[in-house]
Amino acid sequence: MTRNGQTVSLGDRAIAGLDVIEVDGIAITTGVELRYFLLNKPVGVLTASKDRRGRKTVLDFLDEATKARFRLFPVGRLDMDSSGLILLTNDGFLANRLMHPSFEVPREYMVEVEPVPGPADLAKLRKGVELEDGFTGPSKVALVGKSDGRGLVRMTLHTGKKRQIRRSFQHLGYRVISLNRVRIGSVRLGSLKPGEVRVLEEPEVRRLYMQTGLSERPGRSGGKA
Repeated sequence: MTRNGQTVSLGDRAIAGLDVIEVDGIAITTGVELRYFLLNKPVGVLTASKDRRGRKTVLDFLDEATKARFRLFPVGRLDMDSSGLILLTNDGFLANRLMHPSFEVPREYMVEVEPVPGPADLAKLRKGVELEDGFTGPSKVALVGKSDGRGLVRMTLHTGKKRQIRRSFQHLGYRVISLNRVRIGSVRLGSLKPGEVRVLEEPEVRRLYMQTGLSERPGRSGGKA
């Protein structure tokens, strides 16, 4: 018996939808077909599987055949007036671990604000801001550019409240011009244009598993070799 061409032993596990299991050279099925996509969400698109009001959602950027075959959903949320990286998958196990605060999977954003933040306010953002629903917690924050009275700030969060970045800047007296997510864990947006979708490569998926403390997917969708 082999997994991806390598001999395996009794008790070894495989990731459904990723690993190819063969017995005497004949491929066998391993359960649910898991799929992983990366979308560069444009501004004005709803982060949801569907919308009763008929607004455009992140799943509308996938072809109809893919949507019909796999029950895909977005991992986490990104406001309509924000843009950037959204993961789409049918792997609920991984999605839950990516979003659970205990695993501290980093999410990186590029935020354009007005006016240019000073060192004191950047320090406050790093330590955390007290909002109406509680303390935001520490973040990695750096001013990476400024022009025409506006600053470009890189922020990396490990946990997050709803609209945390926008509310934090507003709390300190700044106006957010644009907010773009560029990374979740080890997956980066790269050169993907707004509205474009690509399939995550197998090594990218495995790195996401590793960042949530797993080297392989346990449970019903993962078959034992």
